[in-house]
Parts: sequence; structure tokens; C-alpha cells
Amino acid sequence: MIAEILSISGQKTGKTIELPDSIFGVEPNEHVMYLAVKQYLAAQRQGTHKTKERWEVSRSTRKIKKQKGTGGARAGSIKSPLFKGGGTIFGPRPRDYSFKLNKKVKALARNSALSVLVKDNRLVVVEDFHFDVPKTKDYLKILRGLGLETKKTLLVLNEVDRNTHLSLRNIPNAKIATANLLNTYSLLNTNMLILTESAAKSFS
Repeated sequence: MIAEILSISGQKTGKTIELPDSIFGVEPNEHVMYLAVKQYLAAQRQGTHKTKERWEVSRSTRKIKKQKGTGGARAGSIKSPLFKGGGTIFGPRPRDYSFKLNKKVKALARNSALSVLVKDNRLVVVEDFHFDVPKTKDYLKILRGLGLETKKTLLVLNEVDRNTHLSLRNIPNAKIATANLLNTYSLLNTNMLILTESAAKSFS
């Protein structure tokens, strides 16, 4: 697949880059993408939920009424789950929600997501750029030049750039990632993917 390279002002530069069909032109596998997104979201869960069970409730241990002759069911403890303030039956306990996904499955999911973006014309390649100092206004200018100031965007760099990261972190709909750490959830959770030229070359 041949993609045009745009300047940061949104103008054509006359340059093109070839994106490998093995990554950007595969047949999207919806089930694999679902599994990758499910794994990502599961890993974000803290899993620290907890309720007190009968043995953990701090209340009196005396027998609250005599065994027989009351006309009601027998009751031996105020900690019973049947009474207000008692323990919880089978309540949630701390657990780890993460699960394993094979590397090839995760790679196929990422490639499927990239191919979906290409098919929907939601991918743009721009020339490499760098900020001397962090400046949100400068990154907003780039988004306006590309006509993406109102859309949810994901900027993909070849390597970490601190000034670029600081320039866009205050923009609610603007996210940033490096090419080697791209995940399926981030790709599917954006309206437009912005690839820098060096990031695009890293896929070949």
C-alpha cells in the first residue's frame, strides 16, 4: 500500500511511503480484536473489591434469643447474613482479572485494527516534527492544519519524545504512543491515526 506523506500544515509534500500489506492490508479478524480489547481492559482492573464475610464482621457473639419457643426460626449469631449488618454471602474478593493472550494473536489483532483504519481512510502519514519546548498551542496548530482539531486522534512516534508528549497531554481527545507499544484498544478507540514518517518506516 502506497501512502502520501503530508506536511504538518496538511499540504502534500510529493513524497510517498510504502506500508506493508502484511500489516496494513490484512483481512480484519473481529474475534481476535475482541479478545485483545478484552485482555487490555481486564488488565486495567485493580481487582481490589472486597466485602466482609460472616467471620470478618465485628459484632457480638452472644446467642441473640433462645433456641426454642419464640415461634420463629432459630438464630445463633447477629453476624448472620440474614440480619442487617451481618456478613455477605459469597461476596467479592480481591482477584487478578488479567489473562494471557498469545503473541501471534495479539499481533494479528493489532494488524487487523490497522487494516480497519486504512480501509476506513482514518490513517494519515505526516513528516517528522519536533518541538524545542513543550507547547500545546503548537500541536493544536498541527491538528488544525490536518483538519483534525475536533476529532479523537492518536499520534504514533518512532521513539519517545518528551516535548511532544507534554505538548499534547492537556488536549482531551489527543493521545500519543510509540510504534513498538501500539495496542489494539488504542487503535480502535480513535477517530484518526497520525503516523509520523519515521514511525511508518519502522513497520517495514
